[in-house]
Amino acid sequence: MNTSLLKRPSAFVPLAMSLAALTLLLVYVAMFGNAHPADDAEVHDERGPARIFQLLLAAQLPIIAFFAIKWLPRAPKEGLIVLVLQAGAGIAAIATVLFLEQ
Repeated sequence: MNTSLLKRPSAFVPLAMSLAALTLLLVYVAMFGNAHPADDAEVHDERGPARIFQLLLAAQLPIIAFFAIKWLPRAPKEGLIVLVLQAGAGIAAIATVLFLEQ
């Protein structure tokens, strides 16, 4: 596999953002545990780390779209591999949240 496409910012920035979101989540759980607050509306307010996690995942979508539009026509095989890596990193972060919510 030619990894030169992974050196492009539009390829590695979404991977780094997903990794940062996953790291943020794991550090938060390591520091504060996985305690679920009561179901009161006042107590169930999301805190800063949750918002940062959401912003990291949402902000990478336009970057991924730019990558797909620019590189899939030029290098379809390598571009698809990078898109699968980006999707896998995002799914890993989301799956961790879903696992911890149970």
